[in-house]
Amino acid sequence: MNPLAARLAEIQAAPDGDKVAAFFDYDGTLIEGFSVSAIYRDRIRRLDVGLAELLQTMLIALRGVENEQDYAAVLEVTRPALAGQTYDEMLAAGERLFKEQTSALLRPQMWQILRAHKEKGHRIVIASSATRFQIEPIAREIEADHALCTEAEVVDGVLTGNYSGRPLWGPGKAAAVRALAREHGIDLDASFAYSDGSEDVPYLEAVGHPAAVSPRHGMRAEAESRGWPVLDLSNPTHSRPLMLARTGAFYATFVAAAAVGIAGSLVRRDPAVLIEKALPQGNEIGMALGGVRVRVVSGREHLEDHRPCVFVFNHQSKLDVPVLIHLLKHDFTGVAKKEVRTVPVMGQIFDVAGMVFIDRGDSAKARQQLEPAVRKLREEGVSLVLAPEGTRSSTPRLGPFKKGAFHIAMQAGVPMVPIVLRNTGELMWRGAQLIAPGTVEVQVLPPVDTSTWTAATVDDHVAQVRQQFLTTLAEWPDSEEDR
Repeated sequence: MNPLAARLAEIQAAPDGDKVAAFFDYDGTLIEGFSVSAIYRDRIRRLDVGLAELLQTMLIALRGVENEQDYAAVLEVTRPALAGQTYDEMLAAGERLFKEQTSALLRPQMWQILRAHKEKGHRIVIASSATRFQIEPIAREIEADHALCTEAEVVDGVLTGNYSGRPLWGPGKAAAVRALAREHGIDLDASFAYSDGSEDVPYLEAVGHPAAVSPRHGMRAEAESRGWPVLDLSNPTHSRPLMLARTGAFYATFVAAAAVGIAGSLVRRDPAVLIEKALPQGNEIGMALGGVRVRVVSGREHLEDHRPCVFVFNHQSKLDVPVLIHLLKHDFTGVAKKEVRTVPVMGQIFDVAGMVFIDRGDSAKARQQLEPAVRKLREEGVSLVLAPEGTRSSTPRLGPFKKGAFHIAMQAGVPMVPIVLRNTGELMWRGAQLIAPGTVEVQVLPPVDTSTWTAATVDDHVAQVRQQFLTTLAEWPDSEEDR
């Protein structure tokens, strides 16, 4: 049994309930790399780093951080970057950098571990020496019960540049973990902890089930000498030149087929030339060149047997659209935000294909904006495909569902068919421009009858369908790639 499988089995054998905690370090553990790098790159681009601060930072990096005094020096260097900023501004900046950069560093295997702990009802805790502005987005995404971090001092909503309490570096983190355990009655002997750096040895010592994750510095030797599990994890890597060639071939084939289809549609005055022939054929060739395979795990019959309908899917990647074209093939179109219409080339393709564009910022006209979509279902028999999350999620976590798709299905009197996608985010993460080869797995769920839905009950139906997605993702059958 490999170390990851052994760890998952260890979690499965642990007691249920929130008296058992799972403590996760952030930098180097949940993510491959360091969130502070994104912060510095952003500040350098904005010319917000002075020469003195840059030199001090470089000296500390060369010297290394070996104890709490060294870490205090790191915090001292960061004071000018914090002083005078509002708390809300810093939270917003942290959220932006997480979505744009740091979320792409998340380790897929750690999501497996997180999911295993959640299934056991364990208390999920982020424990990091980073600031709240770095860890708040990931804490929300993993639905952590607690987020322990180095807290910046705030007075009247403005940061002073100082820090509150003891920084959570080394022994400080261990002390915070023990304090949390006392406060909530956590059984530390039955609890789990994960980290990559030797400064966290005291923190890992605090629990009965520590693990070193892709350990750096002296942590590997320390873990091996103590008999702690070592989980060597890394995000899948592929040849960048090959990915570039594959991605270029995919887009070139897709766009060329669309151009031929648009020309044919205009000549014959029949959009079906694009929608039914050129686009699906070009998409199939493009996906093959891109190294993307699709495996329908269950429910293939639901793709055809209930049309016209509203197909809903979980949205994680730009790759979702090609996968859906591969699955649905004919007699469907989509609903997207109006900004998509202005995207060069792709916006024009989707426009000719009959996509319905709506202005999400104009909620007062929401019902009016849905009318073209409802007409396509009722009068043209064309199925619609929508992402009820509204936008791509930055992590594997399923986001909140919006009500638009549910109102469309209800008004048109057609069933709703959930399509649950797995792995698209790993093959083409949010913000990524290159496609990694691999297999996308799909489960198509049985149709949901909407004939009894009303405006008064729509919130309940949103919650029920979202729960179907959550349950399906949580109980996904193992594939050969998981073993």
